[in-house]
Amino acid sequence: MLVTGASRGIGAATAIALARQGVRHITLQYNTCREGVEKTIEAVQRSGVHAAAIQADLSVTSGIHSFLKAFDPKVDIVINNAGSLIQRTRLAEISEDLFDRVSNLNYKSAWMIAQAVAPHMAAQSSGVIVNLSSIAARNGGGIGASLYAASKAAVACITKGLARELAPQGIRVNAVSPGTIDNDFHQQFSTQAMLDNVVAQTPAGRLGTNEDVADVIVFLCSDAARYIHGQTIEINGGGFMI
Repeated sequence: MLVTGASRGIGAATAIALARQGVRHITLQYNTCREGVEKTIEAVQRSGVHAAAIQADLSVTSGIHSFLKAFDPKVDIVINNAGSLIQRTRLAEISEDLFDRVSNLNYKSAWMIAQAVAPHMAAQSSGVIVNLSSIAARNGGGIGASLYAASKAAVACITKGLARELAPQGIRVNAVSPGTIDNDFHQQFSTQAMLDNVVAQTPAGRLGTNEDVADVIVFLCSDAARYIHGQTIEINGGGFMI
């Protein structure tokens, strides 16, 4: 199994949750937070699961390719979780470099990883890919996050296209779309006033947790979700309803 962006947040929670379900081996991708991925490895290993970490910067094409060379694509489950806003930037200040970094990290890396693992999954007529979209893909994101929102909308679209193509080969492709989650992402990119406003507009009356999202991902990886293909499941406490 592979989980990208696994040093903290939703990625770490998902790796730990899947380890508790008896996954035998987990490869964890991370970029800068070595201390975080080591903590994830320790938590995974407490469940008796072998884990290994690979460092790669998925916001640049060279980093994506180095990761593809370093990991074994013969996996049964892939969680394409790596992603970030990188920085809040209004339209006039968005550089081509930032455009490329956000795009690479949030959906190009997910696309290329899916491309790498699909042949093995198809050969065994089974496999699961879960991508991470965002509520921003539905509402356009906050000020300075439109590029991030667009990249997460691309994730939702890619999920549908890959599901149509790969379902006949026994591969299930779905996505989850978290709302505002109480983790390091929003500690970095949101103010307390912004978070308080989200809570006030959320019927559940609280921010989400990493575990709220991880539990849905575990469900999508399980046989209980065997007839679910091409869906993006919203996890936002009712803050956005379709």
